[in-house]
Amino acid sequence: MPIGRLLLTLLTAALAVTSLSCGRREPAEWTVTVQRVASPAGANTSEPQMSVSERGILLSWIERLATTTSLKFTERTASGWTAPITAVSGVDWFLSYADVPSVQRLADGTLVAQWLQTTDPVIEAYDLRLAYSKDNGKAWAPSFVPHHDGTRSQHGFASLVEMAGGQLGIVWLDGRNSTFDPDDPESGTMMLRFAAFDANWKQTADIEIDHRVCECCSTTAVVTSDGVLAGFRDRDDQEVRDMGVSRLEGGRWTPTTLVSQDNWRIDFCPVNGPMLSARGREVAAAWFTVRNDLGQAYAAFSNDAGRSWSAPIRLDEAGSLGRVDIELLDDGSAVATWVEYAEGRSEFRLRRVDRSGARSAPLTVAGVSAGRASGFPRVARQGDELVFAWSASAAPEGSEDGALQVYTAVASLP
Repeated sequence: MPIGRLLLTLLTAALAVTSLSCGRREPAEWTVTVQRVASPAGANTSEPQMSVSERGILLSWIERLATTTSLKFTERTASGWTAPITAVSGVDWFLSYADVPSVQRLADGTLVAQWLQTTDPVIEAYDLRLAYSKDNGKAWAPSFVPHHDGTRSQHGFASLVEMAGGQLGIVWLDGRNSTFDPDDPESGTMMLRFAAFDANWKQTADIEIDHRVCECCSTTAVVTSDGVLAGFRDRDDQEVRDMGVSRLEGGRWTPTTLVSQDNWRIDFCPVNGPMLSARGREVAAAWFTVRNDLGQAYAAFSNDAGRSWSAPIRLDEAGSLGRVDIELLDDGSAVATWVEYAEGRSEFRLRRVDRSGARSAPLTVAGVSAGRASGFPRVARQGDELVFAWSASAAPEGSEDGALQVYTAVASLP
Protein backbone atom coordinates (compact mmCIF):
# COMPACT_ATOMS: atom_id res chain seq x y z
CA MET A 1 0.00 0.00 0.00
CA PRO A 2 1.68 3.27 -1.10
CA ILE A 3 2.53 5.49 1.85
CA GLY A 4 1.75 8.63 -0.12
CA ARG A 5 -1.90 7.73 -0.69
CA LEU A 6 -4.05 10.64 0.46
CA LEU A 7 -7.37 8.82 0.60
CA LEU A 8 -8.50 7.53 3.97
CA THR A 9 -7.60 3.85 4.25
CA LEU A 10 -9.38 1.36 6.44
CA LEU A 11 -7.66 -1.81 7.51
CA THR A 12 -9.94 -4.18 9.41
CA ALA A 13 -8.83 -7.42 10.97
CA ALA A 14 -10.69 -9.95 13.06
CA LEU A 15 -7.94 -11.30 15.24
CA ALA A 16 -8.46 -14.67 16.92
CA VAL A 17 -6.82 -15.25 20.28
CA THR A 18 -6.58 -18.72 21.75
CA SER A 19 -6.61 -19.09 25.52
CA LEU A 20 -4.34 -21.84 26.83
CA SER A 21 -5.37 -21.62 30.48
CA CYS A 22 -6.33 -24.85 32.31
CA GLY A 23 -5.50 -26.86 29.20
CA ARG A 24 -8.59 -25.54 27.31
CA ARG A 25 -8.56 -23.93 23.91
CA GLU A 26 -11.11 -21.13 24.08
CA PRO A 27 -11.17 -18.91 20.99
CA ALA A 28 -11.86 -15.27 21.83
CA GLU A 29 -12.23 -12.82 18.94
CA TRP A 30 -10.46 -9.46 19.12
CA THR A 31 -11.44 -7.09 16.33
CA VAL A 32 -9.70 -3.81 15.62
CA THR A 33 -9.95 -1.32 12.77
CA VAL A 34 -6.92 0.79 11.93
CA GLN A 35 -7.83 4.02 10.19
CA ARG A 36 -5.33 6.31 8.52
CA VAL A 37 -5.93 9.92 9.57
CA ALA A 38 -4.54 13.15 8.18
CA SER A 39 -1.11 13.75 9.65
CA PRO A 40 -0.48 17.02 11.49
CA ALA A 41 3.12 16.93 10.24
CA GLY A 42 4.08 18.24 6.82
CA ALA A 43 6.95 17.44 4.49
CA ASN A 44 10.52 17.03 5.74
CA THR A 45 9.37 15.60 9.06
CA SER A 46 10.53 12.46 10.85
CA GLU A 47 11.34 10.84 14.21
CA PRO A 48 7.84 10.74 15.73
CA GLN A 49 7.50 10.26 19.46
CA MET A 50 4.39 10.09 21.65
CA SER A 51 3.54 10.58 25.30
CA VAL A 52 0.25 10.57 27.21
CA SER A 53 -1.10 13.07 29.73
CA GLU A 54 -4.51 13.82 31.22
CA ARG A 55 -5.17 15.99 28.19
CA GLY A 56 -4.56 13.18 25.74
CA ILE A 57 -1.85 11.87 23.45
CA LEU A 58 0.94 14.28 22.55
CA LEU A 59 2.78 13.64 19.29
CA SER A 60 6.13 15.28 18.59
CA TRP A 61 8.47 15.17 15.60
CA ILE A 62 11.36 17.04 14.06
CA GLU A 63 11.14 19.19 10.95
CA ARG A 64 14.16 20.03 8.79
CA LEU A 65 14.17 23.22 6.73
CA ALA A 66 17.51 24.17 5.17
CA THR A 67 20.01 24.23 8.07
CA THR A 68 17.40 24.64 10.81
CA THR A 69 15.86 21.78 12.76
CA SER A 70 12.68 22.32 14.78
CA LEU A 71 10.98 20.16 17.40
CA LYS A 72 7.22 20.43 16.91
CA PHE A 73 4.27 18.88 18.69
CA THR A 74 0.50 18.52 18.64
CA GLU A 75 -2.12 16.94 20.90
CA ARG A 76 -5.03 14.73 19.99
CA THR A 77 -8.50 15.91 20.98
CA ALA A 78 -12.01 14.68 20.23
CA SER A 79 -11.94 16.74 17.03
CA GLY A 80 -8.52 15.55 15.89
CA TRP A 81 -4.99 16.93 16.07
CA THR A 82 -4.42 20.46 17.34
CA ALA A 83 -2.42 22.96 15.30
CA PRO A 84 1.31 22.13 15.55
CA ILE A 85 3.44 24.22 17.92
CA THR A 86 7.20 24.70 17.63
CA ALA A 87 8.90 23.97 20.94
CA VAL A 88 12.53 24.72 20.07
CA SER A 89 14.70 25.16 16.97
CA GLY A 90 18.43 25.12 16.27
CA VAL A 91 21.19 24.84 13.69
CA ASP A 92 23.60 22.82 15.84
CA TRP A 93 21.54 19.78 16.76
CA PHE A 94 22.79 16.22 16.67
CA LEU A 95 20.27 14.25 14.62
CA SER A 96 19.75 10.51 14.62
CA TYR A 97 16.90 8.31 13.45
CA ALA A 98 17.21 6.36 16.73
CA ASP A 99 17.97 9.09 19.30
CA VAL A 100 14.75 11.03 19.15
CA PRO A 101 13.84 14.43 20.67
CA SER A 102 10.49 14.58 22.44
CA VAL A 103 7.95 16.73 24.27
CA GLN A 104 5.96 15.66 27.32
CA ARG A 105 3.16 17.36 29.24
CA LEU A 106 3.20 17.06 33.04
CA ALA A 107 0.12 16.83 35.25
CA ASP A 108 0.19 20.56 36.07
CA GLY A 109 0.23 21.44 32.35
CA THR A 110 3.94 22.17 32.09
CA LEU A 111 5.51 21.11 28.80
CA VAL A 112 9.03 19.63 28.82
CA ALA A 113 11.19 19.23 25.71
CA GLN A 114 14.43 17.31 25.29
CA TRP A 115 16.85 17.32 22.35
CA LEU A 116 20.56 16.96 21.51
CA GLN A 117 22.99 19.81 20.89
CA THR A 118 26.32 19.14 19.18
CA THR A 119 29.40 20.09 21.21
CA ASP A 120 32.08 18.59 18.93
CA PRO A 121 31.08 17.43 15.44
CA VAL A 122 34.44 15.76 14.80
CA ILE A 123 33.97 13.16 17.54
CA GLU A 124 30.14 13.29 17.45
CA ALA A 125 29.90 14.66 20.97
CA TYR A 126 26.65 16.21 22.12
CA ASP A 127 24.79 17.37 25.21
CA LEU A 128 21.27 16.49 26.27
CA ARG A 129 19.29 19.69 26.67
CA LEU A 130 15.99 20.31 28.45
CA ALA A 131 13.57 23.23 28.39
CA TYR A 132 10.10 23.78 29.81
CA SER A 133 7.08 25.96 29.13
CA LYS A 134 4.40 27.04 31.60
CA ASP A 135 2.11 28.68 29.02
CA ASN A 136 1.29 25.87 26.63
CA GLY A 137 4.36 26.37 24.49
CA LYS A 138 4.19 30.11 23.87
CA ALA A 139 7.43 30.78 25.77
CA TRP A 140 10.17 28.44 26.95
CA ALA A 141 12.63 28.79 29.82
CA PRO A 142 16.34 28.84 28.89
CA SER A 143 17.58 25.34 28.17
CA PHE A 144 19.79 23.41 30.60
CA VAL A 145 21.50 20.03 30.94
CA PRO A 146 20.91 17.29 33.53
CA HIS A 147 24.55 16.13 33.39
CA HIS A 148 27.48 18.07 34.85
CA ASP A 149 30.58 16.09 33.91
CA GLY A 150 31.88 18.76 31.54
CA THR A 151 33.18 16.20 29.04
CA ARG A 152 32.85 16.39 25.29
CA SER A 153 31.14 13.07 24.93
CA GLN A 154 27.77 11.64 24.03
CA HIS A 155 24.73 12.24 26.25
CA GLY A 156 21.46 11.07 24.75
CA PHE A 157 18.76 8.43 24.26
CA ALA A 158 16.73 10.12 26.99
CA SER A 159 13.46 8.99 28.54
CA LEU A 160 11.30 11.43 30.50
CA VAL A 161 8.98 10.30 33.28
CA GLU A 162 6.77 12.22 35.72
CA MET A 163 7.28 11.10 39.32
CA ALA A 164 5.36 11.65 42.55
CA GLY A 165 5.04 15.22 43.76
CA GLY A 166 5.32 16.70 40.28
CA GLN A 167 8.97 15.74 39.94
CA LEU A 168 10.48 15.08 36.53
CA GLY A 169 12.78 12.10 36.14
CA ILE A 170 15.08 11.59 33.19
CA VAL A 171 17.12 8.53 32.21
CA TRP A 172 19.84 8.79 29.58
CA LEU A 173 22.98 7.19 28.13
CA ASP A 174 26.09 9.02 29.35
CA GLY A 175 29.45 8.76 27.59
CA ARG A 176 31.68 10.54 30.11
CA ASN A 177 33.70 7.32 30.55
CA SER A 178 33.64 6.31 26.89
CA THR A 179 37.23 7.37 26.16
CA PHE A 180 39.45 4.34 26.64
CA ASP A 181 42.17 4.60 29.32
CA PRO A 182 44.46 1.53 29.61
CA ASP A 183 44.92 2.27 33.31
CA ASP A 184 41.19 2.42 34.04
CA PRO A 185 39.21 -0.82 33.59
CA GLU A 186 35.93 1.11 33.82
CA SER A 187 36.82 3.37 30.88
CA GLY A 188 35.65 2.93 27.31
CA THR A 189 32.07 2.22 28.34
CA MET A 190 28.69 3.90 28.14
CA MET A 191 26.80 4.30 31.42
CA LEU A 192 23.14 4.81 32.23
CA ARG A 193 22.32 7.76 34.48
CA PHE A 194 19.30 9.34 36.14
CA ALA A 195 18.45 12.90 37.14
CA ALA A 196 15.43 14.40 38.87
CA PHE A 197 14.03 17.92 39.13
CA ASP A 198 11.42 19.14 41.60
CA ALA A 199 8.36 21.22 40.74
CA ASN A 200 10.50 24.39 40.98
CA TRP A 201 13.10 22.94 38.59
CA LYS A 202 15.75 22.49 41.21
CA GLN A 203 17.85 19.42 40.43
CA THR A 204 17.50 16.85 43.21
CA ALA A 205 19.37 13.86 41.77
CA ASP A 206 22.19 12.99 39.36
CA ILE A 207 23.19 9.37 39.89
CA GLU A 208 24.42 6.31 38.04
CA ILE A 209 22.04 3.45 37.31
CA ASP A 210 24.40 1.05 35.52
CA HIS A 211 28.08 1.66 34.70
CA ARG A 212 28.13 -0.45 31.50
CA VAL A 213 25.27 -0.54 28.99
CA CYS A 214 24.88 -0.74 25.23
CA GLU A 215 26.24 2.38 23.54
CA CYS A 216 23.37 3.47 21.30
CA CYS A 217 20.17 1.61 22.12
CA SER A 218 17.22 3.68 23.27
CA THR A 219 16.08 3.71 26.89
CA THR A 220 12.59 3.55 28.37
CA ALA A 221 11.19 4.50 31.78
CA VAL A 222 7.78 4.06 33.42
CA VAL A 223 6.24 4.68 36.83
CA THR A 224 5.05 1.63 38.77
CA SER A 225 3.42 1.59 42.20
CA ASP A 226 6.82 0.46 43.52
CA GLY A 227 8.84 3.24 41.88
CA VAL A 228 10.31 4.24 38.54
CA LEU A 229 11.38 1.31 36.36
CA ALA A 230 14.03 1.90 33.70
CA GLY A 231 14.54 -0.43 30.74
CA PHE A 232 17.64 -0.55 28.55
CA ARG A 233 19.96 -2.86 26.66
CA ASP A 234 22.55 -4.12 29.11
CA ARG A 235 26.13 -5.03 28.16
CA ASP A 236 28.36 -7.39 30.13
CA ASP A 237 32.11 -7.98 29.83
CA GLN A 238 31.47 -10.88 27.43
CA GLU A 239 29.52 -8.58 25.08
CA VAL A 240 26.17 -10.15 25.90
CA ARG A 241 23.58 -7.44 25.29
CA ASP A 242 20.22 -8.49 26.69
CA MET A 243 17.35 -6.36 27.97
CA GLY A 244 17.94 -5.07 31.48
CA VAL A 245 15.76 -3.28 34.02
CA SER A 246 16.46 -1.36 37.22
CA ARG A 247 14.01 0.15 39.74
CA LEU A 248 14.35 3.30 41.82
CA GLU A 249 13.76 2.36 45.47
CA GLY A 250 14.39 4.74 48.35
CA GLY A 251 16.50 7.04 46.22
CA ARG A 252 18.73 4.22 44.93
CA TRP A 253 18.61 2.12 41.81
CA THR A 254 18.48 -1.64 42.20
CA PRO A 255 21.13 -3.82 40.52
CA THR A 256 20.32 -4.57 36.89
CA THR A 257 18.30 -7.72 36.25
CA LEU A 258 17.35 -9.24 32.89
CA VAL A 259 13.86 -9.57 31.49
CA SER A 260 14.97 -12.60 29.49
CA GLN A 261 18.22 -14.56 29.33
CA ASP A 262 18.57 -14.32 25.55
CA ASN A 263 22.37 -14.53 25.75
CA TRP A 264 22.71 -12.44 22.60
CA ARG A 265 26.43 -11.88 22.15
CA ILE A 266 27.30 -9.10 19.71
CA ASP A 267 30.43 -6.94 19.47
CA PHE A 268 28.65 -3.75 18.44
CA CYS A 269 25.48 -1.86 19.25
CA PRO A 270 22.40 -3.10 17.35
CA VAL A 271 20.60 0.27 17.75
CA ASN A 272 17.43 -1.39 19.05
CA GLY A 273 16.25 -0.55 22.55
CA PRO A 274 13.32 -1.95 24.57
CA MET A 275 9.98 -0.41 25.53
CA LEU A 276 7.93 -0.65 28.74
CA SER A 277 4.32 0.06 29.68
CA ALA A 278 3.10 0.04 33.30
CA ARG A 279 -0.01 0.34 35.46
CA GLY A 280 0.35 -0.19 39.21
CA ARG A 281 2.58 -3.24 39.62
CA GLU A 282 1.75 -4.58 36.16
CA VAL A 283 4.42 -4.07 33.51
CA ALA A 284 4.64 -5.15 29.88
CA ALA A 285 7.96 -5.18 28.04
CA ALA A 286 8.90 -5.50 24.37
CA TRP A 287 12.38 -5.95 22.93
CA PHE A 288 14.47 -7.18 20.00
CA THR A 289 17.05 -9.94 19.94
CA VAL A 290 18.72 -12.33 17.50
CA ARG A 291 18.41 -16.09 17.75
CA ASN A 292 19.94 -18.50 15.23
CA ASP A 293 20.99 -15.52 13.08
CA LEU A 294 17.38 -14.32 12.82
CA GLY A 295 16.11 -11.02 14.20
CA GLN A 296 13.10 -11.53 16.45
CA ALA A 297 10.78 -9.37 18.57
CA TYR A 298 9.45 -10.46 21.95
CA ALA A 299 7.12 -9.37 24.76
CA ALA A 300 6.86 -10.38 28.41
CA PHE A 301 4.77 -9.46 31.46
CA SER A 302 5.51 -8.73 35.12
CA ASN A 303 2.99 -8.49 37.97
CA ASP A 304 5.54 -7.37 40.58
CA ALA A 305 6.88 -4.11 39.14
CA GLY A 306 9.62 -5.76 37.10
CA ARG A 307 11.09 -8.11 39.70
CA SER A 308 10.12 -11.22 37.74
CA TRP A 309 8.85 -11.84 34.24
CA SER A 310 6.71 -14.27 32.29
CA ALA A 311 8.17 -16.45 29.57
CA PRO A 312 9.00 -14.46 26.42
CA ILE A 313 6.26 -14.31 23.79
CA ARG A 314 7.40 -14.00 20.21
CA LEU A 315 5.77 -11.15 18.30
CA ASP A 316 6.99 -11.52 14.73
CA GLU A 317 6.06 -14.28 12.31
CA ALA A 318 9.13 -14.80 10.13
CA GLY A 319 11.72 -12.25 11.17
CA SER A 320 11.91 -8.77 12.64
CA LEU A 321 13.94 -5.58 12.51
CA GLY A 322 12.78 -4.85 16.06
CA ARG A 323 11.85 -1.17 16.59
CA VAL A 324 9.26 -2.26 19.13
CA ASP A 325 6.62 -0.54 21.22
CA ILE A 326 3.98 -1.78 23.67
CA GLU A 327 0.88 -0.58 25.53
CA LEU A 328 -0.94 -2.33 28.38
CA LEU A 329 -4.69 -2.86 28.08
CA ASP A 330 -7.25 -2.82 30.90
CA ASP A 331 -7.56 -6.62 31.03
CA GLY A 332 -3.81 -7.06 31.63
CA SER A 333 -3.02 -7.99 28.04
CA ALA A 334 -1.03 -5.67 25.78
CA VAL A 335 -0.86 -4.38 22.23
CA ALA A 336 2.68 -4.67 20.90
CA THR A 337 4.13 -3.27 17.68
CA TRP A 338 7.28 -4.11 15.74
CA VAL A 339 8.74 -3.99 12.23
CA GLU A 340 8.33 -7.33 10.49
CA TYR A 341 10.86 -8.23 7.80
CA ALA A 342 10.29 -11.19 5.50
CA GLU A 343 10.63 -11.92 1.79
CA GLY A 344 12.20 -8.54 1.12
CA ARG A 345 9.34 -6.55 2.68
CA SER A 346 9.20 -4.65 5.94
CA GLU A 347 5.93 -3.75 7.64
CA PHE A 348 4.82 -1.88 10.76
CA ARG A 349 2.71 -4.51 12.55
CA LEU A 350 0.74 -4.97 15.75
CA ARG A 351 -0.87 -7.79 17.69
CA ARG A 352 -2.46 -8.39 21.08
CA VAL A 353 -0.65 -10.70 23.51
CA ASP A 354 -1.25 -11.85 27.09
CA ARG A 355 0.92 -13.39 29.77
CA SER A 356 -0.34 -16.92 29.00
CA GLY A 357 1.36 -16.66 25.63
CA ALA A 358 -1.84 -16.22 23.63
CA ARG A 359 -1.38 -14.05 20.54
CA SER A 360 -3.81 -12.51 18.10
CA ALA A 361 -3.13 -12.70 14.40
CA PRO A 362 -0.80 -9.88 13.32
CA LEU A 363 -2.14 -6.78 11.58
CA THR A 364 -0.12 -4.60 9.22
CA VAL A 365 -0.50 -0.90 9.94
CA ALA A 366 1.68 0.22 7.02
CA GLY A 367 4.50 -0.83 4.79
CA VAL A 368 7.72 0.90 5.85
CA SER A 369 11.34 1.12 4.79
CA ALA A 370 13.75 -1.48 6.12
CA GLY A 371 16.38 1.26 6.36
CA ARG A 372 16.66 4.25 8.61
CA ALA A 373 13.93 6.21 6.84
CA SER A 374 11.15 4.55 8.82
CA GLY A 375 12.79 5.35 12.14
CA PHE A 376 11.04 3.78 15.12
CA PRO A 377 7.25 3.52 14.62
CA ARG A 378 5.24 4.26 17.75
CA VAL A 379 1.93 3.36 19.40
CA ALA A 380 0.21 5.16 22.29
CA ARG A 381 -3.06 4.55 24.09
CA GLN A 382 -5.55 6.98 25.61
CA GLY A 383 -8.76 5.40 26.88
CA ASP A 384 -10.22 3.25 24.13
CA GLU A 385 -8.12 4.75 21.35
CA LEU A 386 -4.78 3.60 19.98
CA VAL A 387 -2.70 6.06 17.97
CA PHE A 388 0.08 4.99 15.61
CA ALA A 389 2.84 7.19 14.19
CA TRP A 390 5.69 6.46 11.80
CA SER A 391 7.80 8.21 9.19
CA ALA A 392 8.15 7.23 5.57
CA SER A 393 9.29 8.58 2.23
CA ALA A 394 6.84 10.08 -0.21
CA ALA A 395 8.63 8.00 -2.85
CA PRO A 396 7.34 4.51 -3.76
CA GLU A 397 7.01 2.17 -0.81
CA GLY A 398 10.33 0.65 0.24
CA SER A 399 12.37 3.45 -1.33
CA GLU A 400 14.94 5.41 0.65
CA ASP A 401 14.57 8.38 -1.69
CA GLY A 402 12.28 11.35 -1.31
CA ALA A 403 11.43 13.65 1.57
CA LEU A 404 10.32 12.01 4.78
CA GLN A 405 6.99 12.71 6.44
CA VAL A 406 5.36 11.58 9.67
CA TYR A 407 2.10 9.66 9.19
CA THR A 408 -0.60 8.78 11.72
CA ALA A 409 -3.40 6.26 12.16
CA VAL A 410 -5.89 5.44 14.91
CA ALA A 411 -7.85 2.43 16.13
CA SER A 412 -10.68 2.01 18.62
CA LEU A 413 -10.33 -0.81 21.12
CA PRO A 414 -13.23 -3.26 21.32
